[in-house]
Amino acid sequence: MEDLSAQAPAEALYGITELCRAFDLTPRAIRFYEDKGLLTPRRVNGARVYTQRDRARLSLIQRAKGLGSSLAEIKQFLDLYGAHGEGRTKQLEFTLERTGQAIAELEQKRSAIDATLAELRMINTMVRQQLADQET
Repeated sequence: MEDLSAQAPAEALYGITELCRAFDLTPRAIRFYEDKGLLTPRRVNGARVYTQRDRARLSLIQRAKGLGSSLAEIKQFLDLYGAHGEGRTKQLEFTLERTGQAIAELEQKRSAIDATLAELRMINTMVRQQLADQET
């Protein structure tokens, strides 16, 4: 019987330094994500090694942080996506809900900014008029 495992391509593994360079992070930040359960590296001869899946998770972590998600929300999102891709529908539903919330929050902020801009423009116009009146 033939050993098929010897024919399978080796999974790419990355060291912490490689991840730091690729994602512009410090080793401390990556270890922090590990402590929070967001990343789970393997150990090879005592050293942390990361898989392509870990890289994808780190990319998602950074994008979610950029959208204002908390680490708890990010962990909840990542936990929906199991080790082998199960839970994809739940993950998509969570993403839809979270992005909907973010859109609503940003629209509220935009509305508040628009109102503030209108007030400032009105003040600006009034001050210009007062200055013009003083010059005449």
